[in-house]
Formats: sequence, structure tokens, C-alpha cells
Amino acid sequence: MPKQTSGKYEKILHAAIEVISEKGLDKASISDIVKRAGTAQGTFYLYFSSKNALIPAIAENLLTHTLEQIKGKIDGTEHFWRVLEILIDETFHITNVHKDIIVLCYSGLAIDHSMEKWEAIYQPYYSWLEEIIKKAAENGDIIRDINVRWTARTIINFVENTAERYYIGAEKDEDLEAFKNEIFTFLKRSLVLHKK
Repeated sequence: MPKQTSGKYEKILHAAIEVISEKGLDKASISDIVKRAGTAQGTFYLYFSSKNALIPAIAENLLTHTLEQIKGKIDGTEHFWRVLEILIDETFHITNVHKDIIVLCYSGLAIDHSMEKWEAIYQPYYSWLEEIIKKAAENGDIIRDINVRWTARTIINFVENTAERYYIGAEKDEDLEAFKNEIFTFLKRSLVLHKK
């Protein structure tokens, strides 16, 4: 399989996102995608075995973009609570901008029964947050005897689920900033040792 860093791979992936967003997964054809990408149909099959094989790649692309955005905003910030605020803000922003793609990824991964692919896609994001949680626990910013692996997954899943409910499930019963603040406060109460 050719390297995924090639320009053709990126062109096909971005064309697929555009075409599938416009037509839906069922009506989008590989012909439409390669035409939009300006590549031959055979080139598509160098990178993807089928149209459904695009879904994990699209999910991975979106998640990589999300993590890059978060890291870019942190810009050397080491304080755990600031990192958590940025993670919440960026997750909500990206969910709002890419809600159609997120719905597509969920539906495509459900059709393909590929939740293990989903976990593999998330691994770099989980690992990154695990390191931050570990440092925060060592510094005494959060509970010291915490299960770092489980906590990283829980935070990411909780924040994403809440952002998706807000934008995709239309649970906009509160102002956006109040909604995000409630998430932050809930997580802080859960992670800080309360003295009796």
C-alpha cells in the first residue's frame, strides 16, 4: 500500500469528505470521488479497498485535526486545568464545524461493525491525554491514585459525547459557555481530592 502521506491520498480523502457530505454515503460513488480528486479510479484502490474503507480514514483525519488544534492552542501550557479548558473548547468547536462528518463516521463505523478500528484511531489522542493526566497527578493538581488510562478515555468520551449532544442532538437548553463551564466544573469536582 502506498504511503498515506502522499498528495493523492489526501486529495482522495478530502474529495470523499466533500462528496459524501453533499450526497450521503449511499449516493456517493467512487467515480464521483475520484472525479472530484482529479485522480484515476485505479488510484483510489491503491489506498482504499472500498467506499466503506474511507470511513475510518475520514475519522482518523478528523481526530488528527482535533488533536493538532488542541496541541496548537496549548502552545507549551503545562497546567492541567488550562489544557482541559482548551480540550473542551476545541472539541465543541470542531464538533460544530464538522457535525455532518461526525455523523457520517458514526454511521459508517456502525455499518462496518468496526469499533475496534475506532479505538485504534483514538489511541494517539488517549496516549497524549494520559501523559498530561499522569503529570497532573504527580504534581498534585488532581487525585494522585487515579487510573490514568481509564480517566483519559472517560474525559475524551464525556466531552465529545456532550458536544455531540449539544450540536447534533440539539440539546441546546443552556447557553454554550454555561454548558461548557458545567462540563469543566463536573470534571474538576471528579478529579480533585476533597478534604473533609
